[in-house]
Amino acid sequence: MNELRKIVLLVATLNLAYFGVEFAVAVAIGSVSLFADSIDFLEDTSVNFLIAVALGWSARSRARLGMAVAGILLVPGASTLWTAWQKFIAPLPPAPIPLSVTGAGALIINLSCAFILARFRSHSGSLTRAAFLSARNDAVANVAIIAAGFLTAYTSSAWPDLIVGLGIFAINAGAAREVWTVARAEHREAQL
Repeated sequence: MNELRKIVLLVATLNLAYFGVEFAVAVAIGSVSLFADSIDFLEDTSVNFLIAVALGWSARSRARLGMAVAGILLVPGASTLWTAWQKFIAPLPPAPIPLSVTGAGALIINLSCAFILARFRSHSGSLTRAAFLSARNDAVANVAIIAAGFLTAYTSSAWPDLIVGLGIFAINAGAAREVWTVARAEHREAQL
């Protein structure tokens, strides 16, 4: 349990550090996908800190927190939808090189976090599963961000970035549903 706590705190710290980098670049170049991903890094930081706190809790309390985490996973979605709407109204393409380079940095962080968390994804139920799924899904999103940078360079269009930003929203919504389902099942088991 102590080793798992150290691992999730390390993952939280990595996520918080890259949130700052990615958010700054997203604002500077006007990228929906980097904005969505940076907010997701902040959400991942919160989830991992919550997991570190809840590791000693009862199964029922962890299951309740797992349901709350499912809701937290949806928070970046609201920000992403708002940013996407603004980009839809004024579709200016982001700078493609910073978009792809920042996406590549995020991929390195998320693959590292997924690798670190992989051996713990079945411990403590829905909480550690949420952390692992989040890191894994974020790595997939980062590959899409890198591709959006290349497509933006080729087409000079805002659409690749906008589409990837909305895809990140869809991935987070799916992860939230999966974590909610597992947490509800854990909560029912804990009540028996």
